[in-house]
Amino acid sequence: MATAQTADQLVGILRETVVALVRRDGPDLSARQLGVFLTCYLRDGGHTVRGLAAELNVSKPAITRALDRLGELDLARRKIDPLDRRSVLVQRTLKGAAFLRDLRSIMGEAGAHMKKNPAPAPREAGSARRASA
Repeated sequence: MATAQTADQLVGILRETVVALVRRDGPDLSARQLGVFLTCYLRDGGHTVRGLAAELNVSKPAITRALDRLGELDLARRKIDPLDRRSVLVQRTLKGAAFLRDLRSIMGEAGAHMKKNPAPAPREAGSARRASA
């Protein structure tokens, strides 16, 4: 039972974090874009389009589209690998590092909020459908 409670708390923290990101001024990232961003910033090593696609188990074009958006927002930058010009390296940016700091702060606040106000037990999928019908 403790595992289910922990999972519910984590989902609550995720919800609180996403809602805070949606409400604030700043980048609005899709789940895929956020996944690519977090992988680049939280995993050490040089990241390439090919490597990110393999790690996240998505296509290279999907990674490219996510990186296009992250580049528009200056959260990540692409650079040709000087050692292998066929390969594209993904670099972190100062704005991306600031976004990660903000995200950590938002998640910390969401975690503190969830400790004070635990999430109610989730409704079953069938009861949610009945309630909306």
